Amino acid sequence: QVRLVESGGGLVQPGGSLRLSCVASGINFRIHAMHWHRQPPGKERELAASISASGTTDYSDSVKGRFTISRDNIWNRVYLQMNNLKPEDTALYYCVTNFRGREYRGQGTQVSVSS
Repeated sequence: QVRLVESGGGLVQPGGSLRLSCVASGINFRIHAMHWHRQPPGKERELAASISASGTTDYSDSVKGRFTISRDNIWNRVYLQMNNLKPEDTALYYCVTNFRGREYRGQGTQVSVSS
């Protein structure tokens, strides 16, 4: 059974930093691309960052230069380091992967950026 569990969210002031973590189980983690999606209040879910099995990264324009995605294939974890956070980064952040043609995501971790 594929399971993704996110952690690390919280309330932070503008300009602050947070590091999200996601631990995966039920898949051969090292061969799967991993993604961080986010869903702002009242808006559609959007892709924030991706990392391929080989470590190639990709970012949405809105987070490029501020967020860094990384992975640890020993501990089956993917991280999202978020710096210089802005109020518009407020969202529920999900860890996402695809396995056998189906998308899996965790329960999400809330990030709120406010003064």
